[in-house]
Amino acid sequence: MQKNNQRTYDLFLIITSILAVFLVIAILLANPSKALEVANFLFSKLTHTFGSFVQLFEFICVVFVIYLAFSKIGNIKLGDGENPYSNTAWIFMFICAGLGSATMYWAFMEWAYYYLAPGLNITPQSAEALRSATSFVYLHWGITPWSVYALSSIAMCFHFYILKNKNLKISSLIANILHIKQSAVLDKIIDVVFLFSTFGGLVLTTTLSIITISAGISGIFGVSDDFYLKFILLASITAVFTFSSFVGLSRGMAILAKISCVLCFVFAILVFILGDSVFILNNIINSIGVFFSNYVSMSLYNDITGASSFNADWTVFYWLYWITYTPAVSIFVTKISKGRTIRQVIFGLIVGGCIGTWFFFGVLSSYAIDVFQSGILDVPGFISSNAGEAGVVALIKTLPFGSIFALFYFLIMMIFLASHMDATAFTISCVSTKINSENPSKYLKVFWCIMLGLIPLVMLYIKADLNTLKVAVVLSAAPFLIILAISFYGLIQWIKRIKNENCKS
Repeated sequence: MQKNNQRTYDLFLIITSILAVFLVIAILLANPSKALEVANFLFSKLTHTFGSFVQLFEFICVVFVIYLAFSKIGNIKLGDGENPYSNTAWIFMFICAGLGSATMYWAFMEWAYYYLAPGLNITPQSAEALRSATSFVYLHWGITPWSVYALSSIAMCFHFYILKNKNLKISSLIANILHIKQSAVLDKIIDVVFLFSTFGGLVLTTTLSIITISAGISGIFGVSDDFYLKFILLASITAVFTFSSFVGLSRGMAILAKISCVLCFVFAILVFILGDSVFILNNIINSIGVFFSNYVSMSLYNDITGASSFNADWTVFYWLYWITYTPAVSIFVTKISKGRTIRQVIFGLIVGGCIGTWFFFGVLSSYAIDVFQSGILDVPGFISSNAGEAGVVALIKTLPFGSIFALFYFLIMMIFLASHMDATAFTISCVSTKINSENPSKYLKVFWCIMLGLIPLVMLYIKADLNTLKVAVVLSAAPFLIILAISFYGLIQWIKRIKNENCKS
């Protein structure tokens, strides 16, 4: 039986992954300082060279998706029968797709980065910079990225429900769009791109989450925040989701992930109640107004004088960061959207996603801004000294029962991270199995669990900064941007075909 299982493994993909992972590790360990220098150079070069294209492409995606929602195409039903989920449960699953362990950090601290170095030529550390900070957060966690999720999801839904292709693999989607026969070579190329895209997003999420959790444990219990603590945390979380994959507890982990989403909003509601609720509400409303008033400018902003690199450092980075998750999200959305219309999927993702993430980010960002304005804590000072993770701990401790809240907060982060890595290991295991299976070998899942922890571990060891982590996202998302563009093209062709058929009839 074991021999039969081995014959189903995609050895090419597995060996390619092993070589790539250990090559990256060898480069990082051989000369850490040089590796960090090269990483920062690559990030700057790539985001500045291709940044405008990425911004324009994603803005066009927004316009196209909104057009679909309000056109007759939006009435098209995806599959027969009714959707098994209630509207609330269905939209909540979308919101969960936008939250995770890393968002726990960004929700408290992201505004401070924009206060120190804002976009739109706003004077740094000014009153205007403070007023606009949360609106930039809403840009990066709002309409544009959720529209890209909607675009990739609608393309996959069309492929699966309308064109009746009963294969949810990205390679099958691309072969259908390009009118080419699905081949082993195409499968390999797409699967490798899929794998590295997934790895890139996970490297940043895992590393940043572990750094934040480590700072939290250190601040609460007074232990040294060194590599050994980070190693123990990463090893423990890896052991949890590895054990989960081995014994088949992935369903339990998925349930824990949903519970974590609920706890996120419970945490945000408690912060809203315990903080200055009036200020928090005012800042959320003001930020929404600033966002919509300046959406086009914020989306396409480029400082041609070279005085600011805000769009390359943040907007382009975030668009690529979200793209690393589009493959998995499009498949997930397709699976849970049977019986829905295209309009419902688009509004569910954009409206539901924005409401969920904007509430969570709005409350935590506004609380942090209020603490800063009140002179209680110099939150931007933590960013300036490269200690953003310590800033999170300090912020939570300003709440009543701060230590209890901190434990609650970091427990949510750990559950999120473990469930995310478990789900990723499962997805990659399915891709690296030749025969379609909803239950790949547990030994293969354990292998991927270990692989997923190696690069973040090395990143922690060499003390990679945020820009270095961003490089992993940029390099891994760039190839998938091409696949996303092909999906966009395919969706346009399919819609034209439907319109022509309707005209003839």
